[in-house]
Amino acid sequence: MQSKREEITPEGLYFSRRKFLKLAGLVGVSAALAACGIKPTPTPEAVPLSTLQTVSSNSLMNGDTLTPYDTITNYNNFYEFSLSKEDVAEKAQNFVSHPWTISVEGLVERPMQISIDELLQQYPLEERIYRMRCVEGWSMVIPWAGFPVYKLLKDVKVKDTARFVRFATQYNHDLFPNQGSFGFAWPYTEGLRLDEANHDLTILAVGLYNKVLPAQDGAPIRLVVPWKYGFKSVKSISKIELVEEQPQTFWNEAVFNEYGFYANVNPNVPHPRWSQESERRLGEAERRPTELFNGYTEVAPLYEGMDLTVDF
Repeated sequence: MQSKREEITPEGLYFSRRKFLKLAGLVGVSAALAACGIKPTPTPEAVPLSTLQTVSSNSLMNGDTLTPYDTITNYNNFYEFSLSKEDVAEKAQNFVSHPWTISVEGLVERPMQISIDELLQQYPLEERIYRMRCVEGWSMVIPWAGFPVYKLLKDVKVKDTARFVRFATQYNHDLFPNQGSFGFAWPYTEGLRLDEANHDLTILAVGLYNKVLPAQDGAPIRLVVPWKYGFKSVKSISKIELVEEQPQTFWNEAVFNEYGFYANVNPNVPHPRWSQESERRLGEAERRPTELFNGYTEVAPLYEGMDLTVDF
């Protein structure tokens, strides 16, 4: 069921968007970064943010309410900074996300290296309000600002031999103080099938709540795949690679029997240590049933003929 924009977003937030757009157009990324507590380089190039379009997924349901900004930005899994959700924001406050360059390479005819400033100039941003379901059993509703991944892939001209897209953040201990610890295979990497990456719901996000992404939420650019568990949506992306073989992913490599490559939200497949039948929406007292594909049933054709209890 399609939801009207005003049914999801509080009226005050809806009209405050215009103030943000005016600010972004006049001041640029540099000031927006500073306003979010993300420290830029001393003289970053000032590039205005693109005008947001109002876009809602067809599967947003009446009754969804936005998770407050303070909750979204203070309850985070980001192991590069901390194993604790509650102090990630504090430990990430000195993270430098500007300047930042993203490389797109591999099986493409037009490989590119593009700065976050150039990216904002080239790809108009849309507002996408998505539910986010964590594999741990909690969930949020987040208004992202971003653009579909397929637009970027179209520009680099993906070769016919490509079947998967690999995403990775930097391996940089100065930026991410906990990299190299806990026995994990750093840097954080994730992957999608090419058809998953090309689905319109799959976006690269650079903001939330009409503000530039704070560090703890994946600044300056992160993946958002709303029908998959949150760990698939890799943060602070620095490389996108088109490959032929299914890539290794961070959590699948760390605990292969608990975290599969697909990571589709599926209440019928329990985690080895807990049920996935229900979730706790942050801010609500009662648990609610979890929906297949997190309710985004339009992606079901991507998995026709697959056994989702095996390819989990």
